[in-house]
Amino acid sequence: MEERILGGLDAEQREVASTLHGPVCVLAGAGTGKTRAITHRIAYGVQSGVYSPQRLLAVTFTARAAAEMRSRLRDLGVGNVQARTFHAAALRQLQFFWPQAIGGVLPNLLDHKAQMIAEAARRLRLSTDRASIRDLASEIEWAKVSMLTPANYLENAQERGNPGGFDLTAVARVFQSYEDVKTDRNLIDFEDVLLITVGILQEDPKVAATVREQYRHFVVDEYQDVSPLQQRLLELWLGGRDDLCVVGDASQTIYSFTGASPKHLLGFKGIYPEARVIKLIRDYRSTPQVVRLANELLSGRRSGGPAADAAWATPLQLVAQRPAGPAPQFTECSDDEAEAATVVARVRELLEAGTMASQIAVLFRTNGQSEAYEQALASAGIGYQLRGGERFFARKEVRDAILQLRSATRAVAETAAPEPLGQLVRDIVTSLGYSDSAPHSGGALRERWESLAALVALADELAASRGPEFSLSDFVHELQERSLAQHAPTVQGVTLASLHAAKGLEWDAVFLVGLSEGLMPISFADTPEAVDEERRLLYVGITRAREHLFCSWSTARTPGGRANRKPSRFLDGLRPDSVASSSLRGKGPAPRRKAAVPASCRVCGTMLSSGAERKVGRCNQCPPSYEEQTFNALRQWRKEVALAAEVPAFVVFTDATLTAIAEARPASMEELAGLAGVGPSKLEKYGEELLAVLSENTGL
Repeated sequence: MEERILGGLDAEQREVASTLHGPVCVLAGAGTGKTRAITHRIAYGVQSGVYSPQRLLAVTFTARAAAEMRSRLRDLGVGNVQARTFHAAALRQLQFFWPQAIGGVLPNLLDHKAQMIAEAARRLRLSTDRASIRDLASEIEWAKVSMLTPANYLENAQERGNPGGFDLTAVARVFQSYEDVKTDRNLIDFEDVLLITVGILQEDPKVAATVREQYRHFVVDEYQDVSPLQQRLLELWLGGRDDLCVVGDASQTIYSFTGASPKHLLGFKGIYPEARVIKLIRDYRSTPQVVRLANELLSGRRSGGPAADAAWATPLQLVAQRPAGPAPQFTECSDDEAEAATVVARVRELLEAGTMASQIAVLFRTNGQSEAYEQALASAGIGYQLRGGERFFARKEVRDAILQLRSATRAVAETAAPEPLGQLVRDIVTSLGYSDSAPHSGGALRERWESLAALVALADELAASRGPEFSLSDFVHELQERSLAQHAPTVQGVTLASLHAAKGLEWDAVFLVGLSEGLMPISFADTPEAVDEERRLLYVGITRAREHLFCSWSTARTPGGRANRKPSRFLDGLRPDSVASSSLRGKGPAPRRKAAVPASCRVCGTMLSSGAERKVGRCNQCPPSYEEQTFNALRQWRKEVALAAEVPAFVVFTDATLTAIAEARPASMEELAGLAGVGPSKLEKYGEELLAVLSENTGL
């Protein structure tokens, strides 16, 4: 039994799988087989009798990852282990304990916040649009997972800018109004599920004892992404015990804006001094050339932020295990259209050389960049799937196929010698448009065929892994589970996805596009911590590639446009004929220091109490000195820039910074650079446009 489960693991993975008692911290780099290690650990623990499958809870962050873990555990013969997201596990407990802990019926769960936030804003007579509602929803989610309430939000959110274009006082009022709307409608949101579960476990010793009796062992994947609220829930589940195994990589922390923090991973040894720490650094995914580029990108950078312990914050250096492959390619294009055409030409070369379309991905920083690649691929007759578009199991042909498969299960069960599963599925979905060869045309016909082909391929895959006893009825049940978890099978087509959406996925060939300053790092990353997170985001993109990696950028946005874009600073020293920037080498001229931000009001002389007041140099009681026309023109310009970049308006410039600009009326780049809130990256990206707006509206 031991060799059957542990035999195929490397030395470090085997150490993870055979260390059955906590606390255990697994620092696992990209492509090092962390899911394999922890699922084999669970299977070995169950098969050896150390774990009772009903008393172990494996937790991860996405429904897809949880479904993948359950699938692997079933393949290892321990399908009765619970693998859930934090929210799914908490909701299950809340549904069970609500009647005895709270009483009555559990309120309905709110799927989307937008409508309730719009109602909350209307109650306050605040004007909102689609973008501001989205920003307010994100801010409220951040506040709740940070365990803030409307009452203490304001004092803890001073560095959050102006979400949705509103000052923080207004945001706090919307937050309270949103909570009131939910109460009036008897609704709870996803964050409430965690908050209420935490509250019940804290206040009701009987419930807490029941949960701790039920679950004795915990495994937490992607631990670098845990929020303060999720960490608190985990602590309450544990109840002071330490039978915990956490797995993560601080270099893949890319969700700080949602409240995720690597501090729990990086501080694990401080909480559990006796913890076993195991590092997985053997990269089985990528070629040495890709691994080398990923290592060099993070070389000398701290992966956990300035507060992290130095020994733990040093990024893991991956060691490639695959044979050598082609060198990563770097391409500069004249404009966005030329870049898309270049990428599509190389995609076609890969397809003609035998790479499957489903093994090719084009990754970008913002969703707004996808349109050019959608058009270019469509014009070339190459199928694609937009990750984050229509969900696989929501497609009509998929729903129809599942209905037909379910209808056929009884007839197949009565057949003395049914055909192999793969052939059965082929026969059943043929009437819906499936054939063994793909149609030559594109469009809807090709998309329908690709969906059905994905179901057929999944049937073949599961029949091979689960054995001859895996029946059509089992396959239908698997599809129902995957539909609930949105665990879609692979669809034939080039994947278009944002870098954030690509986390946890991998392809044979990856195109990283739009790698220019202002997009990578994004223009509103204007602090060292934010820039480091952008670097980690690029690291995630690089480590998605197994063999082929293409990096590209354009010098202008439109054909014939001004070529004022520069390659991303992250490529300095990585692309041919470039050197590391002075900020990475630790030498070169020191950056020019800004003038000190005033501490007292320039009008009345009183001390300034907030960051916004200090930016403007004037207290809120003194009237502004700008011209209304100028300020309105600046706000309109900011709105247009934010819409084009698909970012909240406040990340371009906050209201306080716009006010300072309108009042100072800078006439040169030097004067503009001296204002608080105008950093070097924003000066480079927006400086000339700002001066033009001022010139047109102030007579300069």
